[in-house]
Formats: sequence, structure tokens, C-alpha cells
Amino acid sequence: MSDEIKLNPNKIASFLDKRPEDFTKRDIIHFVEKNDIKMVNFRYIGGDGKLKLLNFVINDRKYLDKILTCGERVDGSSLFSYIDPSSSDLYVVPRYKTAFVNPFTEIPTLDILCSYYDKHGEALGIGPANILKKAHKTLQEKTGMQFEALGELEYYVSSELDKIYTITPQKGYHESHPFAKWEIIRIEAMKAISEMGCRIKYGHSEVGNIVSGDWEYVQHEIEFLPVNVEDAADQLVIAKWAIREIAYKYGLEISFAPKI
Repeated sequence: MSDEIKLNPNKIASFLDKRPEDFTKRDIIHFVEKNDIKMVNFRYIGGDGKLKLLNFVINDRKYLDKILTCGERVDGSSLFSYIDPSSSDLYVVPRYKTAFVNPFTEIPTLDILCSYYDKHGEALGIGPANILKKAHKTLQEKTGMQFEALGELEYYVSSELDKIYTITPQKGYHESHPFAKWEIIRIEAMKAISEMGCRIKYGHSEVGNIVSGDWEYVQHEIEFLPVNVEDAADQLVIAKWAIREIAYKYGLEISFAPKI
């Protein structure tokens, strides 16, 4: 087992002893069979920037092979405001390297991010992911260099004011619990995000604490390691979903606004 795989929190990579970028359809099917996976989720970004979802029950091996090969048809006009309903057939096709075990479902489920294709089998030119991919390809062709990026994801958690250990406005940098609120959300999110294949550098509480009446808004940050720019975009999408999902479990709201 290579050093890239040892201690890797991605359960699929660890099981296959393989880097995610080397995953194949056969690998995904093998993992599903050996780990009693019951469902597959396709995830993809809509025109509103939100992560969309299509659920599949695994009827049999043949059906699993088909959806992993061909993807599935979706209504593009309902996903993108600029696609005409008269020609809205799109297909979402899975990218195997993005597969992960969903950390939130009770039913064993494998999730995988998808790319958009038109009815002719061509990558959707106006799809956000494809625009980024084409831009990166052009950069590589012109310069011979690869573009890597990292995300620095800052967010606010809003809750009722804690009058036992009060926060100090604009003084939250690297503070720890109980003076920093909702550290548990950040810790749970970092665990889930890493298991979903994202490469995290670190997490900490941030400066921007706010107190307004009986409410407090505490700022946190999760920073990622530099990766291929297309993978970096995927990481931010997954991370935002995970943070919101965990905060919702606690009955709390998340804002990614730079200021509130």
C-alpha cells in the first residue's frame, strides 16, 4: 500500500488500495458487491449552484453496470434557466474518481459526482464544470502547466446567544470551545468531507464573531490542500453540502456570506 493510500479516510480508496483518479467502473462495481451497498446517488450542480440528486436502487449487477456506463437522462430546462424546454434532454454521466460512501445515510449508499452531456453524447458546452475543464485545457496547451487551486471555505453558524461563555465580536481567531461555539460542527464536517475524498489542510475558528441582540454568529474556516483546479471546485461543492447537512442536524443555519 502506497503512502498516498495509507491512512486515507476515503473508504473506497482504502478498500481498493488505489488512488481515486485511478478508479474504474469495475472497481466501483467490485466495491458495491463486497461492501453490501444498497443504493447509488448521482450528484451534479444545477444552474442555481446547488448540488442536485438522483437516487438509484441497485436492482441487479446488470442495472448497476448500465447506469455507471450510460448515466441517466435529466430535464435540462429544469436545471438551467437558459436551456429551452423544447430541446432540454441532458444526460448526467458519473465520474468514477469522485465516488465516495455517503456518510449521512442509514442505508449503505455510494455517491458519485456527474458531468453533463447532450443527447449526441457531447459534453455540455455551457455546463459550469465543462467551462472550467475547457479553460484548464487551454491553459495547459498554451503554457504546458497545470493549474492547481485550493479552497478556503469560511462560514457563519447562527444560534441563540450563549450567556455563560460569551463571544467577543471580531475576536474569534483560533479560539477553542467553549469560547468558540459549534466547534463540533466543524469537526464532524472535516471528518465527513475527508471521507468523501476531499483533501483538507486544517480547520479553525475565524475572526468574524458577531453579536446582535439575543443572537450570535460565529465564523469558522476549513482550508483545503492544493489540487487540480477541477477537483478543487468539486471539493468546495461537496464541503458546502456536508457543512449544511451537519448543521441542519443540530437545527442550525449556515451562511457562506463573507459578511452578515
